[in-house]
Amino acid sequence: MSQLAISVSHLTKKYGDRKALSNANFEVPLGTVCGFVGPNGSGKTTTIRMLLGLISPTDGTGTVLGESIAHPEKYLPRVGAMIEGPAFYPALSGAENLRVLASLGGISQDRVEPLLERVGLADRGGSKYKTYSLGMKQRLGIAAALLPNPELLILDEPTNGLDPSGIHEVRELMRDLASQGTTVFVSSHLLGELEMIAEYLVMLREGEVIYTGTTAHLLVSQQPLLVVKPEFEVDLARVISIAESQGHKSRILDGEAHITSDADWAAQLNRLAFEAGITLASLTPVRPSLEETFFTLTEKAGE
Repeated sequence: MSQLAISVSHLTKKYGDRKALSNANFEVPLGTVCGFVGPNGSGKTTTIRMLLGLISPTDGTGTVLGESIAHPEKYLPRVGAMIEGPAFYPALSGAENLRVLASLGGISQDRVEPLLERVGLADRGGSKYKTYSLGMKQRLGIAAALLPNPELLILDEPTNGLDPSGIHEVRELMRDLASQGTTVFVSSHLLGELEMIAEYLVMLREGEVIYTGTTAHLLVSQQPLLVVKPEFEVDLARVISIAESQGHKSRILDGEAHITSDADWAAQLNRLAFEAGITLASLTPVRPSLEETFFTLTEKAGE
């Protein structure tokens, strides 16, 4: 039996002369959380639609749970998905909406109440869907995707509209599902969240895969950074100039200078800044975050 939940080879989707996805190759192991990362328009939703049999590829092949994507009927009963926001009957309650979906799918009604509790909607299951906040609608969408007790769960931006507490709950839910053997393939732009839960990553840029592999390998392979915050923000550009004059790539991110350098250059940078009349409020050696790493990778891919 294959140990892969998803495998695609040279997968391509063209719309006229435009390639929404170009020659994509990646694998997602069973029982893991895999983050699917890329800017808007990078091909994430197109890929997900092909995996779910909603659209056909122009070229290439793929398998989901060991079955070819040319025959989605063979694997879709074992797949749960929420893409481009959930759609429910506004006048029905959350529980009633799930019961309708369960009936249509031939699924036991007994799954409805436990799922509402699992996604944090136990106390609002009887409320009409139209009274739900955006975050509550997202949670109900995840509950609907879990109705068939899937082996593979595909989620497109599942934390949209959630407050920090809700994001934490969804993160823990995805961890829990993976620990119980469910593979979670999650598209998200919240890279900080993915860094905490995703064991594997697939990164897209303009329809091309720029990284596929473990999160740990990607982060360890990146060069360390010095994160520098001057006392006065007006000095940020001068700090960048000093670093670049010494051959270090640098950028400003969130009001700080991010300088590609080992920690042992920190003392020299501090001395150069002092000689230039700049007081540094903080100077911290760090490993790049997933967000910083993604920014670097997309820059390289565009060169």
